[in-house]
Amino acid sequence: MFANPAQKYIPFKPFTADFAERTWPSRRITTPPIWMSTDLRDGNQSLIEPMSVDRKIRFFDQLIKIGFKEIEVGFPSASQTDFDFVRKLIDENRIPDDVTIIVLTQAREDLISRTVESAAGAKQAIVHLYSACAPAFRKIVFNMTCDEIKNLAVSSTHIIKKTMAKYPKTEWHYEYSPEVFSTTEPEFALDVSNAVAEAWGATPDNKIILNLPATIEATTPNMYADQIEWMHTHLDRRDSIVLSVHPHNDRGTAVAAAELAVMAGADRVEGCLFGSGERTGNVDLVTLALNLYTQGVHPGLDFSDIDEVRRCVEYCNQLPVHPRHPYVGDLVFTAFSGSHQDAIKKGFAQQKADQPWEVPYLPIDPADLGRSYDAVIRVNSQSGKGGVSYLLEQEHGLVLPRRLQIEFSRAIQRHTDETGREVTASDVFDIFNSEYLTQRTPWSLVRHRIEGDPAAGEGRHFAITADVMHEGDKRTVTGVGDGAISAFVDAMALPVRIMDYHEHAIGTGTDTRAACYVEVRLGDSATGFGVGIDRDIVTASFQALLSAINRHAKNGVESDPQAIESETTPA
Repeated sequence: MFANPAQKYIPFKPFTADFAERTWPSRRITTPPIWMSTDLRDGNQSLIEPMSVDRKIRFFDQLIKIGFKEIEVGFPSASQTDFDFVRKLIDENRIPDDVTIIVLTQAREDLISRTVESAAGAKQAIVHLYSACAPAFRKIVFNMTCDEIKNLAVSSTHIIKKTMAKYPKTEWHYEYSPEVFSTTEPEFALDVSNAVAEAWGATPDNKIILNLPATIEATTPNMYADQIEWMHTHLDRRDSIVLSVHPHNDRGTAVAAAELAVMAGADRVEGCLFGSGERTGNVDLVTLALNLYTQGVHPGLDFSDIDEVRRCVEYCNQLPVHPRHPYVGDLVFTAFSGSHQDAIKKGFAQQKADQPWEVPYLPIDPADLGRSYDAVIRVNSQSGKGGVSYLLEQEHGLVLPRRLQIEFSRAIQRHTDETGREVTASDVFDIFNSEYLTQRTPWSLVRHRIEGDPAAGEGRHFAITADVMHEGDKRTVTGVGDGAISAFVDAMALPVRIMDYHEHAIGTGTDTRAACYVEVRLGDSATGFGVGIDRDIVTASFQALLSAINRHAKNGVESDPQAIESETTPA
């Protein structure tokens, strides 16, 4: 890199003195701006392979479905494909009555004529003229003075008015952009804009759209907002002007620039879905709109099926949307981090349908965008108990006690460390099944019978006879206790202490099953859980107890009562 960037890059200073009159920092956006999609023009120009007519039709229809009322459909003087597309929209009556199309032109009479001709016959259309005004363009590209640049914009406006008059059946409107406004001296941009508005004859009933583009994003968003507010307060015919902005994303701050520009007085925003456009793209209208939505302001655009919008844009642009793209990316509602998963799980548990959205880490309800909750929590080596237990609960109805969540998360951690990959919800259940539900060695339950036994002594009212398998051998055991589980523990004749017990139903009606979770200490070993699932709650609890005993045995803890007795009885 250049050793001293201060000598190579001179920051653009929009004002000779600080703009102390700014008021935008204290404002809030309470209503959406006018939205203008330039996907079919600016976005299309930037594609490796520009859209075919069929793709443009599909994209146009999607923009209509979303709710755009102003759509820039092409640069008809620059491309026969664009000209034919505009004519197709008009001739085939594809434009709804409440939608206005926009066609772009440079400041040349032959190009203006071709552009107006392309849109003739539409119910309403906007002709959008642009001419570059920035010093570098005046000097390097056009070799023109400020007066020559201004005269070109004014004379082109007169030509547009004259050409529009040839097609009186169309309701014509006019938009002018002092291109590269972002690096144009504000005083000169104001002079040109006022002259163009006068040439158009702008009135409150015949407004001109004045578009102030950050053609090259060259300053911080607050400086762009200062430029917009300065123009907003200094324009001669402000009540006859729709003030528009067209931020590009060269610095990666187009969304912030657009939001601050609206706070600074802009009425309208031009951009593309998901930020398509030259270089780093135009401002992303989806992000802007949904940012408003999360602040309680309906944007007037419908993204309730955002995946459909993404699929359309990816197909038409032949470019992917990044998986981390705000609101729409495959992973933006996905949490891998254990602490994030735990917070989201708790948030979902408390969130009520009729209450304001308040789920940690999720600034918007995925359901509002047509996204499901299925992929909100996914598990990899960074995940913890919250995510794992959430997947089991969502997919299989298993509500794990907290200590079991912690214990099972270690099994998941071992798996992800060994494989180095993400585990799916299906993987999680398979691991849970292997770790707890299919633990049938050395002990398994064959059948049992429970009877009340009042003569068994105080507090020991249940008697059990059970057939169990141990290492392939069938044994019949008996025991008594003050409950079914304590009677079964007595029958097993093992030094078992039950430290915790939980149960709940899975499903409803005739399909209901019981899930039991038992935390057990066998002898002096550390505690460990067992899990059982059965249509009968008692059977499920016995299976859970044997699951815990078997897991202890798997870890080397003696679980044969005969062996334990021989070890503790003197020879």
